[in-house]
Order: sequence, then structure tokens, then C-alpha cells
Amino acid sequence: MCRIAGIIGNKWSKAEVEDGLQRMCDAMQKGGPDGFGYQTLPELNLAFGHRRLSLIDLSENGKQPMAYGKHLWITFNGEIYNYQELKADLISKGFTFQNQTDTEVILAGYEAYGTDFFKELKGMFAFALVDQKARQTFLVRDEIGIKPLYYYSQSNELYFASEVKAFKALDPNWKENKDWPIYFLSFGFVPEPYTTLDGVYNLAKGHFLTWDHAKQQCKTQQFSGNYPNAEQTTQPEAIKQTETNLDKAVKRHLIADAPIGVFLSGGIDSSLLSIIANEQNAQTITTVSINFNEPEFSEQSYQQIIAEQIGSEHISYTVTANDFEQNIAQIFQDMDQPSNDGINSWFVNKVAKENGLKAVLSGIGADELFGGYPSFKRHELIKKLKKLPRFLLKSAKHLPNDKLKRISFLAYKNPIGEYLFLRGFYTPNVVGKLLGISEKQVTKLLSSYPTHEELELLNAEDRIAWFECNIYMQNQLLKDTDYMSMAHGIEVRVPFLDQDVVTGAKQLPTNKRFNQQPKSLLIEAYRNLLPEAIWNRPKKGFTFPFQHWFGSYQPMLNTNHYQNNPQALRLLKQFKDNKLHWSKLFAVYQVFYHARQK
Repeated sequence: MCRIAGIIGNKWSKAEVEDGLQRMCDAMQKGGPDGFGYQTLPELNLAFGHRRLSLIDLSENGKQPMAYGKHLWITFNGEIYNYQELKADLISKGFTFQNQTDTEVILAGYEAYGTDFFKELKGMFAFALVDQKARQTFLVRDEIGIKPLYYYSQSNELYFASEVKAFKALDPNWKENKDWPIYFLSFGFVPEPYTTLDGVYNLAKGHFLTWDHAKQQCKTQQFSGNYPNAEQTTQPEAIKQTETNLDKAVKRHLIADAPIGVFLSGGIDSSLLSIIANEQNAQTITTVSINFNEPEFSEQSYQQIIAEQIGSEHISYTVTANDFEQNIAQIFQDMDQPSNDGINSWFVNKVAKENGLKAVLSGIGADELFGGYPSFKRHELIKKLKKLPRFLLKSAKHLPNDKLKRISFLAYKNPIGEYLFLRGFYTPNVVGKLLGISEKQVTKLLSSYPTHEELELLNAEDRIAWFECNIYMQNQLLKDTDYMSMAHGIEVRVPFLDQDVVTGAKQLPTNKRFNQQPKSLLIEAYRNLLPEAIWNRPKKGFTFPFQHWFGSYQPMLNTNHYQNNPQALRLLKQFKDNKLHWSKLFAVYQVFYHARQK
């Protein structure tokens, strides 16, 4: 896992390009602490940069940017889990290799099959590959969207990087995207493809961008990622298929030449990964857990059940309010974009780093794929509410309760209104007051948010799963996990998002994939291994005592911070009266914090 950057264009001198590339990579140094490299190709006005985190082939052979032959170069962030199978095929066709990396396999695979090879890659990846013969550069992002790849293309220029902050490092005067505060206060994050910077976008997952050096133009194409058609199967077959796919995925995700562990929260997902990893690995598994002095948030007893069952080397750290106060300033600096849900990830990765790990498995994706959230029970409620007259739905914004206010989102013709009803933060009338703009402006922006046409073909739980995977997980969980883990030089791997696991789950009929009990398919597949104490209890998310801790965080409680904005001050009072969730005030705090930094 690494950080990548690049500059294509002729407006700067070679020295200016090299200096700019260095600044971009330095801004992402934490995500690639094991080395820096760059390659310039003046005849193409191109420069690739790379910061390395070594996990496979730790020698200098894995250094990037990497060449293949005399005309291919790549700068690559990620892991290709099926690279050994792909390599065997390429060797049988006469291709030779100089090292043991998955990086070189991408280069040889492109040489053999061109851009068709991209869809053969199974893993998490974002890379730039230049073909000097064809005078083309490709930016490529994995079909699940696990790794980010940001780019700017305008005026015969193309810039790209693994983090948004790299663009700001390239040009400190880079303009902000004026709409990001609207998205952030509405969603709780800045949703793809948008970012906080003007003209900087996240490349869509399962797509590649082609830059034509002759025409100095780009186009984007999809290579993978459509929702597969459901296949008829029996429940026993569905259970067996799920077990087979997940077992293989965990085995693939354990491939590394550096220490690897498992995040163990005590829930179903992380417990399963720990158990399967223990069965797949001959060595003792390392499990990493976070706990709290506040007993209502502690999952220690459940973590201990699994750690003892598999005999893992168990690392448990108690995060205190003092830890929070001492580190919150650093956490703010490590955020690539504003977020309401990355602090917990920052701490657990810090513990992993301090205990010598370089890669850790995480249970992200199980809830979204197998119906683990309460939202999966609300599809019937959405259908009923949407039958109400639109004027009545719109009027819900005046209701006193925040959850009831969100009914107003169902008046949108755009299906994004359904997601905002389920997980939205503030309604447009509140956002408008916070930002000093019209409610109509907010509504227009949100109701025109682009969603995929495949969503219209789905109904019931499959529709909810689409929202949870493509909006919430994509923009909140994966994005936060990426930059908060890389802030500590840790690679987080997500076996539940292995391409075979995802495709297998999506191909199941709705009634086989989702049942009355959340994640029943996973439970049935591993009933003989997973203790009942883990799965037969109320769902409890991996949460911190933030309501209490932020209640003592003076910068957020300071009325001067909110620039005499009446709506913000009302929300601050609600929080102080314990009538507002910490995350909602934290979102407002971040918007005003960024406004003060301009």
C-alpha cells in the first residue's frame, strides 16, 4: 500500500515539475513511509511520484515508479490478491519477471492484453500507467472503490494523487469547491465524485481514465462493477457459496511479507475474520482491540471469547478521554477531507502501528452486503411514505424531531432522497441557515446528485444495500479508513469486499441474501465456528464515548467559533442540553473551522 501522484502538462519547467511532485508526495508521506521515488518523461511532459509502504517483496526490487520493457511505467497504490495466478498465465505466454511484486504483473498484463487486463485484477488498487508507444496514460481504480484516486483535468493538464491534500500542496492557492459545505452538512461527508477542492474529482470505481498525450485530452470508461443478475439457488447452496468465497478471500488477503493482524471489535464480522484467518494461517494470528473505561461502550468480554478460542496474540488498548484530548489536534491534521466518522479508525490503527503491524484485516462490507443495519428493515416504510402527497412530505421539514424532518427528503424525485431519509444529517432549511444561502439552492444541489441507473432496477433490501454500499460505505467508511490508516503507515484490508464475495452476494436472490435476522447468511455459514454469545445478541456498532468526550472539548463549545450564526448557536445549545448527537455539532464545527482557515 502506497501513495501516488502525477503531473502531466507543459506549463511548468522540468525543475518546477519535480519540485511540485516532491511537495505532493511529501504531503502524503505518512501513507508511504518506506521510500520515495519519481520518474519524469519530458517527451510526454509527464512526471510520476510514489511513496512506498512495503508489504510484498520488501527489497529494492519493489521500488516505484516501476518500468517494464522500454516503454511502460507505473505508479501503483494497492494490492492485487490474484497476482500469482495472473503471473502464472503470463509466464506460460512467454513473459518474464524481474521481481516478486504484484506491481510488475500489472505491467506485464497490460503488455499482453491492453486495457482488457484491468478487469482481471482482483484486489484494491489505484494506479497510473503510461504507455510511451501509444502515447497514452491510464488512471485506474478498483471496481469496489476501496482505494481513492483523485484527479484534475483542465487546460491541457492532468494532475492526480491519492489524497486531496496533495493538490493543495502543489498549489496552496487552489480554490475550494463552493458546494462542499452543502454536501457535508447534508450527508455527513463529501460524496464522490466531489471533493473540497474546485475541479478535483474522485475517479469512479471500476473505471479508467485515458489521457491522450497527442490531443491533450481525456476520456473515462467503465471496465467493471455493474450489479450482476440474480441467480436461482437453494438456501444450503447460498450458505455454502458464501462460506467458500469468504474462506478464499481471507486466505488471499493474508498474503504479505510483513506482519499482518486482524481488527477484533467483538462483533460478528471481525470475529469471523479472526476465526477464518486463524484456520488459514499456520502462524499465530495477532488480534487488535480497542476498549474504554466507560462500561456501556466496552466489548472486551466478547473480544476475549474469540481471542481465547483461536489462541491469538491479543493486543487490547483502553482509549481514554485523555487520549482523545491529547490526539484530537493531530487527528484533524490527518483528515484528508472533513469527516464525522474517522476518529475511531485513527486510534485502532495507531495501536496496530505501535505493536509492529503493517497490515490489518477489517470487517468493513459485511453489514452492507448481508443486511446488518437497521436500514434494511425500513424499505417498506419508505414505500408507504412515498405514497403521500409531495406537499405533505415537504412539510415534514417543520417537524420538531430530526429524524422526522428527514421525511422531507422523500419528496425528491431523485432516489438520493431515500438515502438522505435513512442517513442524512441536516435538512436543506437548516443547511441554508447555517451557510447563509437559500433553502432552494441547497435543495437544487442535493436533488440533482448523480445516482446510477442500475438503482432503478432494484427494490426492497437490494435497494437499501445499494445505498449502504455505494453511498455510506463508499464515502464514509472506506474513505475514512484509507486516510486514517495511512496516517499511521498501516494497510487495512477488507476481505468482505473481495470481488468474488461481493459478486457472489449480489447474485443471490433477495430472500436468500436477507432474512429476518441480520447477517443470517453469514451466521449459518459459520455456525459451527462462531460462538452463540457473539451472534445471538443485539447489534452494537464500534462506537466511542464521543457524546461525553466532546462535551468537554472546549474548541467545539466556544460560542465565538460559530461567528454569531443564530442556527449554529441554537445547535450548540441543543448539544450542551444533551439534545443533539455529537456528530451533528461536530459537522457544523468543521464547516466553521474550515471557514476560519481561509
